[in-house]
Amino acid sequence: MQRKSFADMPCPIARCLEQVGEWWSILILRDAFAGKTRFDEFQQSLGIAPNMLTRRLAGLVEAGLLERRRYSERPPRDEYLLTERGRDFRTVLLALLDFGHRHFGVGAEGTRIVERASGALAEPVLVDRRSGRELAAPDFAIVRGKGAKAVASVGPLLAGVAP
Repeated sequence: MQRKSFADMPCPIARCLEQVGEWWSILILRDAFAGKTRFDEFQQSLGIAPNMLTRRLAGLVEAGLLERRRYSERPPRDEYLLTERGRDFRTVLLALLDFGHRHFGVGAEGTRIVERASGALAEPVLVDRRSGRELAAPDFAIVRGKGAKAVASVGPLLAGVAP
């Protein structure tokens, strides 16, 4: 059974899911942020079948999230490094980590986000880079198309967003 492609949908969420919506891809990116770069490191960390890992890595390279770089000629071996686009995915991973910990976590033992210097737990929020205001505030909305600049109030944050 072939899955539906989201590549031609105008919604950026759908188009992003086309590239990273498969759970192995997200976990590979998580491991890349943790410093893993080599095939065997990903395979050992994830317990994923080699053929599946090969396909997922190729897809992430094709999507421009990872860069494949040769580190050994004999035998030929490549490593996979985050690109700028891949590094931009960090915000998504942090949001998933925080959401997962709060709603599906395993208590104090679960993975958390902390401040390096103090070890204090972080409580992430998404803010507008320009204004510094939290995007969950009622004065922000997600709208479709050209109307994005002309919106005064459209109700809930996801108003008007449909596939």
